[in-house]
Amino acid sequence: MLKDFFIVGLGSFFGGGARFVVSKIVQSWTVLPFPLGTFAVNVLGCLLIGFFSGLNYGGTWLTPSTKLILTTGFCGGFTTFSTFMNESDSLLKDGNYLYVALYIFGSLALGLTAVVVGHQLAKAI
Repeated sequence: MLKDFFIVGLGSFFGGGARFVVSKIVQSWTVLPFPLGTFAVNVLGCLLIGFFSGLNYGGTWLTPSTKLILTTGFCGGFTTFSTFMNESDSLLKDGNYLYVALYIFGSLALGLTAVVVGHQLAKAI
């Protein structure tokens, strides 16, 4: 358990740093108020976690520790959106259509609501 904690932490360190760099570089390409940097990071993170997870579908290309550092660690630090989408894909593959709908729409609706409430709480202080 402690070993896995440090493996995830190491991957998260590099993923978070990569998120900062990639987001800033991509955002510098536009003058629009659209958050292109975050958008690009989210899509790239989904591509990466799909690729890393997919390596084990046809065999065991990755050891459990390598998969952990790349998916939960790096991709999780790069963007939790990739984990969100990967888990949604797992629910789809398992035929849990109700759960995937609840997960996606619930996460979006409750997440946005929580941000709005959080902002309101901060303003109240």
